[in-house]
Amino acid sequence: MVTTQDPQVPEILSLPVGELYSDEPPMESDAHLRQMLLLISCLDWLWQDRDDYFASGNLTIYFSPKQIKSRDFRGPDFFVVLGTERRSRKSWVVWEEEGKYPNAIVEILSESTAQVDRRTKKQLYQDTFRTPEYFWFDPNTLEFAGFILIGGTYEPISANEAGQLWSQQLDLYLGIHESQLRFFTPDEQLVPTPLEAAGQAQQEARQAQQETRQAQQRTDRLAEKLRELGVDPNTI
Repeated sequence: MVTTQDPQVPEILSLPVGELYSDEPPMESDAHLRQMLLLISCLDWLWQDRDDYFASGNLTIYFSPKQIKSRDFRGPDFFVVLGTERRSRKSWVVWEEEGKYPNAIVEILSESTAQVDRRTKKQLYQDTFRTPEYFWFDPNTLEFAGFILIGGTYEPISANEAGQLWSQQLDLYLGIHESQLRFFTPDEQLVPTPLEAAGQAQQEARQAQQETRQAQQRTDRLAEKLRELGVDPNTI
């Protein structure tokens, strides 16, 4: 695996396109990991027919060759880039991706990262990335906030009555459901996980089968009643 230590900087910068590996530490807890995977899996399920975006998490964003030597790069816990090819990547290298930065970023707070996420990263995403929307969420305290870039400055996003924050970039709400950050459709319906969606499909199939059986039973009872009256139901 290629590292980003100073002695290897020339080698890194001469690597073929797409060969710059992510250099992010593991997520701090199981809750943080599950939250990141939850956001990715739900969006991928919802946008399964789209191929014009990239969604990932805890993946390094390299935004300048100069920052590689100083190790001044960032790996958001969750981010989405729109208008790009949907394919696997080892990292997000801005100068290899037509200069594209994330359209939306979510940081998952912890005691050790909260101040950096609220200040340093927020400033970077505002001033350097120019990311249109930035959200953070604490899975322990359930602190949740979102910001939209207006005139070059992040302004708080107002919540709806359900406490959800609207993302213009994703055309979705973000909100807390059962102590987890989830996506909601414009009509405030929960975006399911693939497993939840499969369960819903099975339930709908069972309900359809039950309705078919009930309809057949009603038809059979009607036919029997007609026969009692001396009418052949097959002639009707």
